[in-house]
Amino acid sequence: MLELESDTLDRLDVQLLSALEVDGRAPFSRIAAVLGVSDQTVARRYRRLCAEAGLRVVAVRDAERLGQDQWMLRLRCAPEGATVIADALAKRPDTAWIGLASGGTEIVCMTRPSRPGDHDDLLLGKLPRTPSVVEIRAQQLLHRFYGGPTGWVRKFRALSEDQVAALRPALPEAEGPARLEPEDAPLLAALERDGRATYPELQRATGRSESSVKRRLAALLGSGAVYIDVEYRAEVLGFSRSAVLWITTTPAAMHSVGQALAAHDEVASAAATAGPSHVVVTAVLRDTAHLYAYLSGPVGRLEGVQHVEAMPFLRRVKQLTYVRPF
Repeated sequence: MLELESDTLDRLDVQLLSALEVDGRAPFSRIAAVLGVSDQTVARRYRRLCAEAGLRVVAVRDAERLGQDQWMLRLRCAPEGATVIADALAKRPDTAWIGLASGGTEIVCMTRPSRPGDHDDLLLGKLPRTPSVVEIRAQQLLHRFYGGPTGWVRKFRALSEDQVAALRPALPEAEGPARLEPEDAPLLAALERDGRATYPELQRATGRSESSVKRRLAALLGSGAVYIDVEYRAEVLGFSRSAVLWITTTPAAMHSVGQALAAHDEVASAAATAGPSHVVVTAVLRDTAHLYAYLSGPVGRLEGVQHVEAMPFLRRVKQLTYVRPF
């Protein structure tokens, strides 16, 4: 179980973050009742987390549930161009989890093209024509072991099973496969800006009735086409380092290794990939010593692991949203 090490946050803050991972749109009154505090306390803590921890609640389209391709890109760049390219990628709506690694000469980026042509435009058009890009490696994500709607903060185990059950939203059962309709665009755009936007706000953004908005959002969440996620700076929780691990396994061990990694406290995301490595992991760690202990211990003991390439992030450029640097 992860332990909080912070000079500014306490257990209640972690409980609030965990509650938002369970239901990012839960009213403060319901969260307060589950946590045993007042509505005003939850609202005050929420505002402080936004200001001090970079907390944002946003809607995310689940590419895996929607049957859309996802790719992890590794871009080796000339040092003077890496930051500019990373910032340009961060402004695109189809990118997430962008970081500078390898001393600032390599960019790691997840891309989730919303249309088939977007991926070709990025990989075959824009990036190869960028002079500072020396090498492009792209690996398709095949299967998610951890991440997406399953958040990392729950690994602090700050909430009991009963509290999680009380917070979990009651959603309609999905009718057919997850899918988005063209008329969902205004609703999704509003929620991608603010996942806690009120129904009157969503009504104004979409031009639809409040009851129609409620039904459609419930259907999208119930089908898994969309989920409400949270982003924040892990540093405020005492975890100042993050790294991408490219893990090569024997073919027969790919699934068992992925499942084992999903259970590790350090793992924020893990997925099977097509390419030179078989599993890619994002690990969140306290410091460099923690990274060494994790690689030489839990990862090193996994049966079927043949090779691990660890890439510590020098700087995280984008999580789910992009905040322009000042």
